[in-house]
Amino acid sequence: MTRSARPERFGAFVPLDSPPALVAVDRILASRLGVDGGALWDGPDPGLGVAVLTAPTEVHVAVTERCPAGCAGCYADATPNGHEPSFAELTDRLDALRAMGVFSVAFGGGEAALRKDIGAVAAHARRIGLSPTMTTSGLGIDAEGASKLTAFAQVNVSWDGPAELYRGVRGYDGASRAEAAIRHLRAAGITVGINTVLTSTNYPHLSRIGEGAADLGAVELQLLRWKPAGRGRLDYLARRLTRAQVDSFGSELRRLAERNSMAVRIDCALVPFLAASGETSPADLARFAVMGCEAGRSLMTLDAHGGPRPCSFWDAPSDDADGTETPAEAWQTAEALLRFRDYAANAPEPCASCDYFTVCRGGCRVVAGAAGDAFRPDPECPRVQHEEARLSEAGTKSASSADDRGD
Repeated sequence: MTRSARPERFGAFVPLDSPPALVAVDRILASRLGVDGGALWDGPDPGLGVAVLTAPTEVHVAVTERCPAGCAGCYADATPNGHEPSFAELTDRLDALRAMGVFSVAFGGGEAALRKDIGAVAAHARRIGLSPTMTTSGLGIDAEGASKLTAFAQVNVSWDGPAELYRGVRGYDGASRAEAAIRHLRAAGITVGINTVLTSTNYPHLSRIGEGAADLGAVELQLLRWKPAGRGRLDYLARRLTRAQVDSFGSELRRLAERNSMAVRIDCALVPFLAASGETSPADLARFAVMGCEAGRSLMTLDAHGGPRPCSFWDAPSDDADGTETPAEAWQTAEALLRFRDYAANAPEPCASCDYFTVCRGGCRVVAGAAGDAFRPDPECPRVQHEEARLSEAGTKSASSADDRGD
């Protein structure tokens, strides 16, 4: 099935095959391309800053909750005996996503690659017009297994650095298996990226990680923030980046990008750290599609039971834990998605007046939730911390003045 353009209030999304991209165009160009916006185009053009799209552009699909690795930071708290949906359940979910206009699906778990039919699931997605990707630790991917994964547009392998760094992040010796999987995937002609979770222990070795990723032949290195979800909660405070590391993130990221020819990306939860450095303007970040939390706006997750979630790391109970609500219904009515949208539309200070809010979108709800309230500004954002310190100091001075007056 050929992927087609999808009307939106601002115009349309147009998928390209070469180069692979999803392009947003305005109403004028959309009309010239034969797109009919119908009632969506009534009224003034709202531009790209719409609060919510008609449907997600991408959905993260958990294809299993099984994994034997026991990674220290597993956001899904996966186990060897976790739930695994059937092939028919997954293809039904994919059919529903395509029907509502989704363009791409990202498979995860648990360990997605341990499903013997994962190649067939990806092939089904491709056949109906979805672009499938997958994140894997590399477990179960040998030469034969890699040859069955050619339907994937890209496979990202989790690799947190060479052996001792990897072990320090994940808690087990899995670096060599990840590296072998990368080689098998590349030999099968599959585009490979690398995901690296940043902690206070491997962050000082970013340049070494970048060199290693390039040597392994990755087309991109994506850096991810350690998040307090699943087992990641257990020693989150010890593993998260230090304040000094957060402050240096912008300059370190620039050096990493300058030293390597591969693409360097960051996940949405790291955007507050990049914005706080002030090294790049909000307009430039938007121009290069550096975006903060898109959960509920252009992104949705289906857990292994088919239940809707805003993002893969959101582990509060789903509104529809048994998956009986259709993805299209969930996109319109799921309470968690609505709360994410409401936060972005009515963000409190200091986010509301921050120049970077349009790209940052208030930081990570998962991190904020671990600190007590998911719908408050990201408590680890330096700009938020600075404002809270200023208000605390002002309150202390006000109290001191009152004492001096004898009030």
